[in-house]
Amino acid sequence: MARPLRIERPGGWYHITARGNEGREIFYNDSDRQHFLDLLQGLVEMFPVRLHAYVLMPNHYHLLLETQTPNLSKAIQWLNVSYSVWFNRRHSRSGHLFQGRFKSVLVEPESWGLEVSRYVHLNPVRLRRLGLGKSHRRHSRAVGVERPKPAQIRQRVQSLRGYPWSSYRAYIGGAKVPSWLTTGQVLALGGKKRQAGEKYQEYCEEAIGQGASLSPWDKVIGQAVLGTERFVARTRARLGQEEGARGLRKAQGLEAVIAAVERVTGEKWKEFRDRHGDAGRDLVLYLGRKHCGLSHRELSQTAGIAYASAATAVRRFSARTGREREVALLTKRVIAEMNKKQS
Repeated sequence: MARPLRIERPGGWYHITARGNEGREIFYNDSDRQHFLDLLQGLVEMFPVRLHAYVLMPNHYHLLLETQTPNLSKAIQWLNVSYSVWFNRRHSRSGHLFQGRFKSVLVEPESWGLEVSRYVHLNPVRLRRLGLGKSHRRHSRAVGVERPKPAQIRQRVQSLRGYPWSSYRAYIGGAKVPSWLTTGQVLALGGKKRQAGEKYQEYCEEAIGQGASLSPWDKVIGQAVLGTERFVARTRARLGQEEGARGLRKAQGLEAVIAAVERVTGEKWKEFRDRHGDAGRDLVLYLGRKHCGLSHRELSQTAGIAYASAATAVRRFSARTGREREVALLTKRVIAEMNKKQS
């Protein structure tokens, strides 16, 4: 699969995540975590960026960051290298600490800023012991949210409020807001300024009471942009003819996706288009959405199927790629076929 496009623009909001190499821990103790927070302060002071939210997990971290100039790569590279060098010296280790490049998604703040901040802050309760592990969330997406028991809800809320290594407590008044953290803009997205912290707390904790089955990342276009169709269109226009923008352009079109799936599966589109749940059919719609940047409405019109069917197929196939090896392999083969024809 081609690398996700790195979009850098002034005034852009980004969800950033970096994971430990081979899934290993990047924080061994609280001293490591505190040093990373010190580096976050340095990041804000050295680069013209605003940090809107963060969370440190044992083997990865999440940031919601706003850049004032197109310096995202430089800023995060400084953060990761600075921490890696310090960590390796402190723990007498060598080699890569982080797994590959950091991941970034350009976020439209007006439509998704609030929800992405909630996603960041809810990471500490997405645990198996709290009924919110990966398998639980997959089950919720497949059959619907199951209302947890009151005792389990209380346990989740206590864990969230007590977690010291995220910006959540600063948002709800449980800790002092550090000078390098900006909370006002996210809180303003939730409505009136009065009692904004209380409203934000209710917004986040209501989700963990319901099971938090939905993920904003199901809506990402081209692995790089999260926003309304208009926002994506404006981003696509700014990118113009830049090399690597294939993931957001419609130039290849759904016809190219269909042709690639036909070549890999050995069947014609008309033969499997109307098969409900067919992997080839759902893959066409999934790639049309994720790699061609087509909306669900455009997909339904171009493919000749109902709007609801297109949206459901994309969501269903996205879940299958994470749990079915054959489906993931089919996806890789089709994308390789598309790239071969385009090169």
